[in-house]
Amino acid sequence: MHVVIAGSSGFLGTHLRAELERRGHRTTALVRRAAAGSGESTWDPDAGTLDRDVVASADVVVNLAGSPTLGNPHSQRWAHELEQSRVRTTEVLARAVAECTGGGRAPAFLAGNGISYYGDHGDQELSEVSDSRGQALLTRVTRVWQAAAQPAIDAGARVVVLRTAPVMDRRAAPLRQLLPLFRAGLGARLGDGRQHMPMCSLRDWVGGVVHAAEHPDLDGPINLTCPERPTNAEFTRELAAQLHRPALAFVPGPLLRLGAGAMAPELLGSLNVRPSRLLDSGYEFHDPDVAAVLATGLAAS
Repeated sequence: MHVVIAGSSGFLGTHLRAELERRGHRTTALVRRAAAGSGESTWDPDAGTLDRDVVASADVVVNLAGSPTLGNPHSQRWAHELEQSRVRTTEVLARAVAECTGGGRAPAFLAGNGISYYGDHGDQELSEVSDSRGQALLTRVTRVWQAAAQPAIDAGARVVVLRTAPVMDRRAAPLRQLLPLFRAGLGARLGDGRQHMPMCSLRDWVGGVVHAAEHPDLDGPINLTCPERPTNAEFTRELAAQLHRPALAFVPGPLLRLGAGAMAPELLGSLNVRPSRLLDSGYEFHDPDVAAVLATGLAAS
């Protein structure tokens, strides 16, 4: 296959591109500077410009582009860019994919998204057909982010929405940020700790996306999260145990709401999300639970 990737220079994109090439696929990275060789193509999503011929030549187009999720949760400017950077890139690529359908052969579009789409559902088990609830920042962002892919869907292209859970790897947020605290014995559950925390190992995130790219019968949203979802208290205990440190403290909910601002629902909300469509399509997870996810993430080189 020929796979065109936006956001290939990020942590997830770098590993996805490497795995696709390892499996014998050809990749082209969309870059915002002058292209350096045949493996790159220049685009400007703010201006809505890209090489349509590159998109037309692709079997799969993947969008992972967007501004960093980490930032000042009290900043409206940060929140605006968080949303618009994702919507703009998705709209440009969705329209380019839609334009290809007139020729009878359109690439599949794998559109990046987040597990926050569902919003807080308490203990209720969620699958890809579950509803989206609430007005938390990232929940609102993921709704409009997903809607931006609609032109490709309306044109009849195969569209897979990648509802990504936090990828736990010591080289990247959020695990990289938590490690100094836990190693210092300052690990703490958040609130009462009963909220479910979806998460995924890097190798299962990459594996799940490659699986979606290689299976033309798979479309619609897919949940990229481990099958057994821990609570925050279970995650806290397991990370502390694997680092051989205590984790006896807790952070009160009101204090988190004050300090985390718009991101507090991501810390205190409960998402008991199951990767139903990946499992049903035959994908086998390497790291099905929190112990395996953390062991893999901590061992990453």
